[in-house]
Amino acid sequence: MKKGITLLEVILIVAAIAILAGIITLALNPSKQLSETRNAQRAIDVKMILDAVYQYDTDNNDFNFQNIPQSTDCLGMRTSEICKDGGSCDGLVDLSVITAGGKYLTSIPNDPMIASYNGTGYNIVKSINGRITVCAPGAEYNNTISITK
Repeated sequence: MKKGITLLEVILIVAAIAILAGIITLALNPSKQLSETRNAQRAIDVKMILDAVYQYDTDNNDFNFQNIPQSTDCLGMRTSEICKDGGSCDGLVDLSVITAGGKYLTSIPNDPMIASYNGTGYNIVKSINGRITVCAPGAEYNNTISITK
């Protein structure tokens, strides 16, 4: 009697290897992991910007940011992108007062992937009743990153 591997055993081994390879590929999907890391950074940046705006507003006797556009749609507003520090702010929202002296922010953070020449990639708008929203329109995997105070 010869000893050997049957066709059924070969098929089961190949199926097990395919299943394990699929699980490892899903678990170690580097592009998704990197996207999630960038989205986490965006959420941190959006919160930092909003907190700095409110701290500045509180310390300066309710200084109303006149240059923040009024809208209910933070993600869709093309004219609400925040200007980088030290750049030309034509057509962008200038928040340089919150970085002056480094008390509130040392610099305005930039989106990890998407930023225009003088923009940060983050938007800011103000509602009719004065509530401020900061958002990250460049969020990946159809995520919405937006915070309102």
